[in-house]
Amino acid sequence: MAHEHINDYFNGRPFLLLCSLAMVAVSVMAVAVGVQPHQVEETGLLFKVGDGFFSSRLMSAAANVLALLMAGFFVLGVNKVFTFVRSMTHLVASAFFLLMIANPAALVSFNAGTLLCLVTAMSLMTLFASYQDSHSQRSIFLIFALLATGAMFRFAFVLLVPCALLGFINMRVMGSRGVLAMLIGLVTPFWIVFGLGIASPADIVLPHFDGLWTMEHVHQSLPLYVLSAACGLLGIVLALMNLFTVLNYRQQPRVYNIFLMLLLVMVVIIMCLDGLEMAVFLPLLSLMVAVQIAQIHSLRKHSLRFVFLLLLIAACVASCAYQLLMP
Repeated sequence: MAHEHINDYFNGRPFLLLCSLAMVAVSVMAVAVGVQPHQVEETGLLFKVGDGFFSSRLMSAAANVLALLMAGFFVLGVNKVFTFVRSMTHLVASAFFLLMIANPAALVSFNAGTLLCLVTAMSLMTLFASYQDSHSQRSIFLIFALLATGAMFRFAFVLLVPCALLGFINMRVMGSRGVLAMLIGLVTPFWIVFGLGIASPADIVLPHFDGLWTMEHVHQSLPLYVLSAACGLLGIVLALMNLFTVLNYRQQPRVYNIFLMLLLVMVVIIMCLDGLEMAVFLPLLSLMVAVQIAQIHSLRKHSLRFVFLLLLIAACVASCAYQLLMP
């Protein structure tokens, strides 16, 4: 009975609140000790921007944590509406905040990874609501126009376009009108920018990729690679463990879960193909892994399943402590 109380605690709001406060505290400590954000590519298809969206580092860190909290709570809200995790658990957001605690360098300033994660989390509501809706062309247009706009400033948004296409195909709405809406959505932001004279087609810079086999060209820290590899491996293992149960769901939640698993795998593949954007995709990967953590905790009814979460907490705290204390 005591074991079930522990499991219920991890599913509940108190643990969610604890993880939220812990992420805020880690962000404050990381700023205080001078943890530097990950170095990433600062170029999009048209414009070059840095990660410093705010003049004050403290304001940037506060905005970053707020955006991460919004992403976690938004996915929690999506689950309450569409129930892709069958049990009503808060662990979807709690596990995400916990995984972000393991990466203090992602908490010190507002960055492209946080923005990418937030945009994806917000898009899930629109994507899932389009399931088998023959009149979902507006949703298709909206998401692809949003990705096209982001792609002007960050190459990472370009890499999400095939993920979004796969998502709408999975929702069974990508007919001829859907394809047309997608194309119009991708073209419209560029059409507006070119029409206003803000940029020209000659300014377009095509993305380039530096895979893990060319890591000597990627100026990233070793903890980032270790954390990315561990997070990706954990997510894929959990997704495989959840897959066979998910396949027995009724059609609609099965479609949602299959897409989330495919998105996880595609993000891992993208991170392997483009090491330069690894830090940008790590928050999104953490969010997808958090979904699988919540899923396996709800599917496995063993009374000692909380042991896995205790080990995860220990690993995340160790990773956080190492990065905060390392010179």
